[in-house]
Amino acid sequence: MRQFLLMGSAGCHLCDEAAIVIVSSLDPLKHCVDEVDIAYDDQLMDRYALLIPVLQDELSGAELRWPFDTSQLQRFIAQFD
Repeated sequence: MRQFLLMGSAGCHLCDEAAIVIVSSLDPLKHCVDEVDIAYDDQLMDRYALLIPVLQDELSGAELRWPFDTSQLQRFIAQFD
């Protein structure tokens, strides 16, 4: 199962929109997405504060930055399948 991290923060409406695209597009048998609240980590906050939401492949570190739609997300995910 491929692991992804969704970098975001509580109250981020764009993060909520990204989560909807992700849930509707990914296969839960092949992909796992953990949400990471960057507000609790100074390094993540420094790196992602102006970029969230960001979907990161946990193994390679490759990132897909918002905005993205279903087709862009599927292309991003396909490179790891």
